Amino acid sequence: MYKTFIRPLFFRFDPEKIHHFTFSLVQFFHKIGFGSIFRSIYKVENPKLERELFGLKFPNPVGLAAGFDKDAKLYKELSNFGFGFIEIGTVTPKPQPGNEKPRLFRLKEDSAIINRMGFNNGGVEEAVERLKANGKAVSAPRNDPAKSTSEERSKRTVAERSRSPRVLIGGNIGKNKITPNEEAVNDYIICFEALFDYVDYFVVNVSSPNTPNLRALQEKKPLTDLLQTLQEKNNSKAKRKPILLKIAPDLTDEQLLDIIEIVETTQIDGVIATNTTISRDGLASENKKEMGGLSGKPLNKRATEVIRFLSEKSNKAFPIIGVGGIHSAEDALEKLDAGASLVQLYTGFIYEGPGLIKEINKAILKRHKT
Repeated sequence: MYKTFIRPLFFRFDPEKIHHFTFSLVQFFHKIGFGSIFRSIYKVENPKLERELFGLKFPNPVGLAAGFDKDAKLYKELSNFGFGFIEIGTVTPKPQPGNEKPRLFRLKEDSAIINRMGFNNGGVEEAVERLKANGKAVSAPRNDPAKSTSEERSKRTVAERSRSPRVLIGGNIGKNKITPNEEAVNDYIICFEALFDYVDYFVVNVSSPNTPNLRALQEKKPLTDLLQTLQEKNNSKAKRKPILLKIAPDLTDEQLLDIIEIVETTQIDGVIATNTTISRDGLASENKKEMGGLSGKPLNKRATEVIRFLSEKSNKAFPIIGVGGIHSAEDALEKLDAGASLVQLYTGFIYEGPGLIKEINKAILKRHKT
């Protein structure tokens, strides 16, 4: 139904306008009681889908990538489509409008999207207020299970078994456009401190191609300094939160080896591979030359290559969340086979609809039966 009727209708309109219209539509349907209907159609619940990573229990391994719900406006409603985790953001300390419109383009022939949004968002405090209003306050994952007593572990196990896993929320954080790279760490600290009590994990975004000079922060020294500073803040808390790094697919093998070393040095919890690409290889669509980051099917192969490289070269030393070009259950399984522990959707969710989440989870369960 989605690809036959809904998508052709939506694709007749400006992509950014229809994005906001879709938000209003989903909110309306939930207000009149459709949340339970969506859950019954799309949600797959099975203990075999649960994944435990960096002290968090994910109800299933399929998440929504950052960029879709930038301002934490719709994560509760979106959870009813079957996601196991949802990433809000990218949020910045101060509100900013982003780049000039038009800034979002469909490449229909390529099943892709080019965006140059530029971290448009209402600022971290606005996101926090929405998380508060929805009762979103989370406890941090345990620091080190090995150091807890047997009695504590036993009590925790009983408690965990007695409650069903909930959708987890990630906070994707970035810097404001006007903040120079030399002062970027302060922006990340502001977002980290503001969101700490309201998200389950953090993602440091230094890989968007749409904020001038942001990707320069992926270089070894500035990235190490940034992550070490955040880790110091994190480790000073009573209970720390997982910190992940989101990287670009355009990094060279040498740069990817640097990423592995940085993760080991800073002891962050994992990597999200990958963000959008600036490559335009093999595209057929007329508007392929638009500036911005490319997502969708053309990114699939490269994202998987990056996941496999990081997993093999690090000897699976850290968890990887795989994202980029997932438009089918087979695409998701391929990323899991390459070394990803979890996967995220964005463009595939737009092109294929919410049924894709169910298809992936059912395909994972099918593997358990064979």
